[in-house]
Amino acid sequence: MEATVYNAQGKKSGSVALPEGVFGVKWNNALMHQVVVSMQSNARPYVAHTKTRGDVRGGGRKPWQQKGTGRARHGSIRSPIWRGGGVTHGPSNEKNYMRTIPKKMRAKALFMALSRKFKDGEVVFVDSFGITAPKTVLAKKSLDALAAVSGLEKITSKRRNAALIALSDGTEATKKSFRNIGNVACVPVRDLNPVSVLGSSFIIIENPDAGLAILENRASKKKAGSVTKQK
Repeated sequence: MEATVYNAQGKKSGSVALPEGVFGVKWNNALMHQVVVSMQSNARPYVAHTKTRGDVRGGGRKPWQQKGTGRARHGSIRSPIWRGGGVTHGPSNEKNYMRTIPKKMRAKALFMALSRKFKDGEVVFVDSFGITAPKTVLAKKSLDALAAVSGLEKITSKRRNAALIALSDGTEATKKSFRNIGNVACVPVRDLNPVSVLGSSFIIIENPDAGLAILENRASKKKAGSVTKQK
């Protein structure tokens, strides 16, 4: 498997051999669903919280006697059917949504996402952006040059999540240059995950030799773990 490598001016500068274990992985719906849902659950903030009838202040006295009044019996004015009472089955910030994701499952889900993106022509390799000082205008020129390539027009036209730029050894200048562009995001290659890959239209990998080495190392660890388990 080979892919074209572009430079910061959008011109072809060569090609790179892609590892089958990273960009040739067969899609598995059940595995991908499990990993993505688990990651979204782990990222869920514990903010929403309602009070039950035991948490609401007041209501310790029985509002009226049990019998003889002709009214329905009640034990507390903080019952959920009363105004100002507690909430039934409401969200609680004490609930734990965390789910464990095995490393091999997470790695395989990432490789499946990258394989699907590559198959759809949505993975772009750039040798170097050549940014030495934080300048958004340089980052914007590079994206405009890549958008001129056939099939990559949405890199600049899409308003949100247009591209995820994976930097293998990116400097602070590169990160700061792309930070002001709202429809792209920058992450280290080692921090790529299935949710971020599937949530972006294009994946741009800078310095593919170093980036693929990081991904291959992760794939080899997953494979070594599988062999050890079989023994």
